[in-house]
Amino acid sequence: MTDLHLKEERTGSELLFEGRFLNARRDTVRLPDGRSATREYVIHPGAVVVVPLLDDGRVVLERQYRYPVEQVMIEFPAGKLDPGEDPLICGQRELIEETGYRAREWALAGAMHLAVAYSTEIIHVYFARGLEAGARQLDQGEFLDVFAARPEELLAWCRDGRVTDAKTLSCALWLQNVLSGVWPLDWQPAPPPEAADNRGP
Repeated sequence: MTDLHLKEERTGSELLFEGRFLNARRDTVRLPDGRSATREYVIHPGAVVVVPLLDDGRVVLERQYRYPVEQVMIEFPAGKLDPGEDPLICGQRELIEETGYRAREWALAGAMHLAVAYSTEIIHVYFARGLEAGARQLDQGEFLDVFAARPEELLAWCRDGRVTDAKTLSCALWLQNVLSGVWPLDWQPAPPPEAADNRGP
C-alpha cells in the first residue's frame, strides 16, 4: 500500500514568526488532486514526558499554572528538547530539575504527536522507576507543586475532567496498560548522572 495519493507537496514557504522557543510558518502546497492550498503551522523543538513510578505504586505528578489556558494543570513531568539533545537525557534532566527525583531505570514507551494539524511537536514518552528523592533544580521563573497519587486516582481525574492535559491523558492510557501487563516495557539502567546535569550542545 502506498501513501502517494494522500501526500501534499510544498511549493513555497514563508516565515511568519520567529521566537525564542517557537517559529510559525505558512506554506503553499500542491494537493493530491493538483490544486493549491496553504498550511500554517508551528515549528516545535520536541519534548519528553516522564511517568515516574514510586516503589509504593504511586506516580509522581505536578501542578503548574499554564498561562495560555489560564489554569493550574495536573501533569506528568515534561520539558522541551535542547538542540541535539538525546530524549532520554532530556527526560532524566527534567525529572531531576522539576521533581528532584533520580531514577535507577528507564524505559521508552513510545512517542506522540501532540497537535498534528498545526504543529511539528513530537513528545517522547519515558517511564522511570527506582526513584531516589533529592533537591529540585527549577529554572528561574518556574513554579510548580510536586505530589504523588495512586494510578486509580489519576485515572478517575482523567475520567472526571480534572486532568485535561493531552500528554498526561495519553500517558494515563500507557500507565494503565503497562500496569496490567498488556504493554511490557524494556527497562534499562539510567545513563550516567553527569549526562543529565548538562544540557545539549
